[in-house]
Amino acid sequence: MNETIPLEPHARLDFSTAMSYGDYLHLDHLLGAQHPLSPDPNEMLFIVQHQTSELWMKLMLHELRGAAGNIASDACAPALKQLARVSRITAQMVQAWDVLATMTPTEYSAIRPYLAQSSGFQSWQYRCIEFLLGNKNGALLQPHAHHPARLAEVEAAFRQPSLYQEALRLLARRGLPVAAVHFEQDTPGPHIPSESIQQAWLAVYRDPLTHWELYQLGEKLVDLEESFRLWRFRHVSTVERVIGFKSGTGGTGGVSYLRRMLDVVLFPELWSMRTAL
Repeated sequence: MNETIPLEPHARLDFSTAMSYGDYLHLDHLLGAQHPLSPDPNEMLFIVQHQTSELWMKLMLHELRGAAGNIASDACAPALKQLARVSRITAQMVQAWDVLATMTPTEYSAIRPYLAQSSGFQSWQYRCIEFLLGNKNGALLQPHAHHPARLAEVEAAFRQPSLYQEALRLLARRGLPVAAVHFEQDTPGPHIPSESIQQAWLAVYRDPLTHWELYQLGEKLVDLEESFRLWRFRHVSTVERVIGFKSGTGGTGGVSYLRRMLDVVLFPELWSMRTAL
């Protein structure tokens, strides 16, 4: 015999004059933002997958900016926590590809014409993340030129010091021989690997107790890049599974473009110094 589970005696049931869970999270707006364009039911998966990724990226940006600011202020402890959180967020995004991978090539082909030229390549939040992580290419500002407010935000991420540059500044402030040229660029661009930076990290890793915060920071940066690599790999693997080697909707080479991105190293000296250690 089924018994009715009693309500909690103090649980509020009337929200006519109080903020509810849905009110706080603006769920009507959030859950009303899915507007499939095709008649195919699988498009809902495609939309929710990408909208969810954008929400996680919003949190990633929030934490990365906070970490960079804390490193710039010599507040390593909160920065380490924020970087650990970003790695966990990225792990969530890696797992999310498993859901999208349930979409077959036939199912994707049914919705692809409705996507027109829209593509994840145009994600302004992803571009800000890449710029904050040091992978800077000024040509990639152009897809956002039609939206001045978005362009301003992406351009700000492009021009501000990257997370790695803030880490290198911290090394220099702690007395390690890192020349200012490596973190004070007049023209933003990708990080150029340096033997002197490798030597600075080697000094940290050879004497971790003396440089404990820097040692921990180095490991958190490696954790972050490793999780980001896994995210990129699952991305290219899922795309190949779903569309093969077709061109991307945004005009990129699709899988061929994504595979090139696998070769990008964000914090090269933290990897190369492991061989020299």
